[in-house]
Amino acid sequence: MAWRCTGMSNIELVDNLKSSHIIKSPLVYQVMKKIDRNDFCPRYAYEDAPQSISYGATISAPHMHAYALEHLEKYLQPNMKALDVGSGSGYLTACMAEMVGSGGKVVGIEHIKELVDLSDRNMKKHHEDWIETGQVEFVVGDGRLGHPSEAPYDCIHVGAAAETKPTDLIAQLKAPGRLFTPVGTSQQSIMIYDKKEDGTVEERKIMGVMYVPLTDAEKQRGRDHSY
Repeated sequence: MAWRCTGMSNIELVDNLKSSHIIKSPLVYQVMKKIDRNDFCPRYAYEDAPQSISYGATISAPHMHAYALEHLEKYLQPNMKALDVGSGSGYLTACMAEMVGSGGKVVGIEHIKELVDLSDRNMKKHHEDWIETGQVEFVVGDGRLGHPSEAPYDCIHVGAAAETKPTDLIAQLKAPGRLFTPVGTSQQSIMIYDKKEDGTVEERKIMGVMYVPLTDAEKQRGRDHSY
């Protein structure tokens, strides 16, 4: 059912995700209804498929964002801190910020400055106060290395596929904390890495996926720039 949730509006899209049992959490349902994907997606905003946002990047399909929020909900509680690696156009960053509230913070990191500028503009359409107060911050940087200056994080989401286990990101998790990331090359899987209170890390595979690779800025700029 994951690819059959396309709607004619944001509410219809989210309702379809709920009726398909992708969204199960009442909180995730309310958050995805409140944050309109059309503010962050240049076209086909309510189609349940990834869309190009230029510079070799995509905004993930809505069902993947729903899965991410469902798995991270416990670590996106009020006053918590999160990192969104490969934040793209800023959509999931906004959802995460809505969940952590005014006492929390979400950092979105991209190595393409134009995408950071895009996400900043998108966020300011309805949530300029989040930028002004620091509830949301977008930074230019190599997300593969995380963003140590704001670490540790209650949770980290990664929107592109690491080739191998992302140890630098795991190191920036709180204990307890959770990392949600695709891992792999020709065959990819969503992996959950849970750092326990004693610092040990447990990992589990959630599902097979196909994401753009988590790479450097030069290689990413070499991909198709068109919308």
